[in-house]
Amino acid sequence: MADTEQSPTQAPTKRVLLASPRGYCAGVDRAVETVERALDKHGAPVYVRKEIVHNRHVVDTLAERGAIFVSETDEVPEGALVVFSAHGVSPEVHKTAAERNLRTIDATCPLVTKVHQEAKRFARDDYDIVLIGHEGHEEVEGTAGEAPEHIQLVDGPEAVENVQVRDESKVIWLSQTTLSVDETMETVHRLREKLPLLNDPPSDDICYATQNRQGAVKAMAPDCDLVIVVGSQNSSNSVRLVEVAIQNGAKAGHLVDYAKEIDLAWLDGVDTVGVTSGASVPEILVQGVLDLLAEHGYHDVQTVTTAEETLTFALPRELRPARNSS
Repeated sequence: MADTEQSPTQAPTKRVLLASPRGYCAGVDRAVETVERALDKHGAPVYVRKEIVHNRHVVDTLAERGAIFVSETDEVPEGALVVFSAHGVSPEVHKTAAERNLRTIDATCPLVTKVHQEAKRFARDDYDIVLIGHEGHEEVEGTAGEAPEHIQLVDGPEAVENVQVRDESKVIWLSQTTLSVDETMETVHRLREKLPLLNDPPSDDICYATQNRQGAVKAMAPDCDLVIVVGSQNSSNSVRLVEVAIQNGAKAGHLVDYAKEIDLAWLDGVDTVGVTSGASVPEILVQGVLDLLAEHGYHDVQTVTTAEETLTFALPRELRPARNSS
C-alpha cells in the first residue's frame, strides 16, 4: 500500500491515516498459534478457558476448527486438554485443573507472567500491593489470585481514596498490562500524593504493544475528523485506543469488530479518517475497513509509523518441535 502526498494547492481530499504499529502483538500471536498447534497436534476438541484473546473473529474462527471455549475448568471433561488464555490465570485455577486431571497448556502472555512474578515476589517480602486495573478483567483476576491477602485493586484515579495500607514504606504499585498509559500515570500520581513512599514496579508493567498502539494513535489523532478502532468491546486495549484518540484531538472515535458495523453517517463531512486496531485483531479485519472506506472515496491511505516491533515469544514447551537426539 503506497503512501501518497497531497499537494498544497489541491482541495482537501478524503484520506485515511493508518496507524503503525497496530493489530497483533507478540503475546496474542503466540496465544492464537498455541490453540492452532494444539488442534493440529491433538485434534478436536481442544478446550480453552475463557476467550483465548479478546476478539470475536478470532474466537469464532478457532471454534469452527474445534476449539471449545468454557468459562471455568469444571466444564472441561476429566482428563481432557485445556489451554489457558493469554490473560493468565490464578494458582487456584491451576489447582482445580490438576484436581480434574486435566492436561494443560498455558498460553499466558509472558508480559502478564512477569507481573504475576512481581506480585509473588513482593507478597513474599510482605509488601502491600496496589494493583491498578479494571475490576472483573481476567488478567486482574489472575494477578490478584497470586497473593489475594496482599493485593488491593484500584480501578482508576477516583478509587485511590479507598486504599488502606499497613506500612506506608512497604507499598508497591503494579498494573494490568493493557491500560491507558496516561490514565495509569494519573492514578499513580494520586497514589503518590496519598502515599509519598510508594514504590514503582521493577520494570514497566504496561506492555510495549499497548504503549506503541496508543503512541501511534496520539500521533495521528489531531489530524483526524474520525478514528475507527477495529477491536472487540471486551478488549481493554482496544477500548483504550478510542479514548486515547478523542483525548488527543480526534473529533470522533468508534470501536467496531467488522467493517459492516460502520455507520456511514459517521463519514458525513469527514475528510480524514484514522484507522487502527487493538492488539488482538487480525489484519484481515483492518483490510475490510480500508476496503469499505475506499468504496466511499477514501482512496488515499497514508501510514503513520511511530515504532517498529520485532519481539516474538516462543510457543509453550508442550508445542515446541521435539529436538532430534543424536
